[in-house]
Amino acid sequence: MDDKWEPFFDDFLPRLRRRLGALLGLGDGSTIAVAPNTHELVNRVFSCLSPPVRLLTTDGEFHSFDRQSRRWEEAGLAEVERVPVEPWDSFGERMAKAATDADFVYLSSVFFDSGFVVQDLDDLVNAFPTEALVVVDGYHGFMAMPVDLGLIADRAFFLAGGYKYAMAGEGTCFMHCPPGYGSRPVDTGWYAGFGGLTERADTIAYGAGGDRFFGATFDPSGLYRLDAVLALLEDRDITPATIHAHARALQERFLASAPSLGELIPPTGHERGNFLTFRTPEAGHRYRSLRAKGVVTDYRGDRLRLGFGIYQDPEDVDGLLDRL
Repeated sequence: MDDKWEPFFDDFLPRLRRRLGALLGLGDGSTIAVAPNTHELVNRVFSCLSPPVRLLTTDGEFHSFDRQSRRWEEAGLAEVERVPVEPWDSFGERMAKAATDADFVYLSSVFFDSGFVVQDLDDLVNAFPTEALVVVDGYHGFMAMPVDLGLIADRAFFLAGGYKYAMAGEGTCFMHCPPGYGSRPVDTGWYAGFGGLTERADTIAYGAGGDRFFGATFDPSGLYRLDAVLALLEDRDITPATIHAHARALQERFLASAPSLGELIPPTGHERGNFLTFRTPEAGHRYRSLRAKGVVTDYRGDRLRLGFGIYQDPEDVDGLLDRL
């Protein structure tokens, strides 16, 4: 069983990193760490800082980070400010203004509960305090639309995974780790020093690049699925730009004829991810009603979400409209 790790680190991981690096504008991808979930990667970044951490985030982050940040706050480990995502047009300006004294900044590039895409992300990230650790949650952007981290690769961590848009399932998360930030996470596992296991030293040594944010033993099978899916898409010349254009065309076809499902957020004219979000007090009822008709959606509070992807075509949209 132990024989799998040497080929994983020596052969497979560099290949996967190159694929991810090419997709994200990160060169050979050597700055990428992998993990079963983004939660443990976020905790490693947080462990680089001494409490109480001045944390700036938003009111639109996914449940996992929202829960963790509230627990840090509850335990006195962090002082948290949450910037409202709405109004949409002033989000970037308000976020930059609030970051003056932040030690740790965490925000999504595409928000899970609305699909809102942060405009001028490069400029926003570079406006944050130079010494702050900045984490961009790119989960709803990766493989849903083009992502180029070239202008912030030396400044921000970038989190994503293959569960949704990369169609690779669980256990397929990763993080780009900018050089010079978070060099010695306190939360660390033996894979963070895998190359030096035979050596003993007075201080804990860390690997180079993304290696320093590795944890401990995990099931790597999901990463092989991710690599296989990315290879298939590459072979068929299906790019994130192709995927996003297809999803947008399906969205526009749907919106042109759909009955009112609630308030479309963000409104028309704003860039959005590969799903539509409708705000309505009847979100739960509409979800259950559509489910009974064989239509798979989801909802978060008062927000109903309909996703569109490369496994659907215009005829599927027409079928959805018929059921509505």
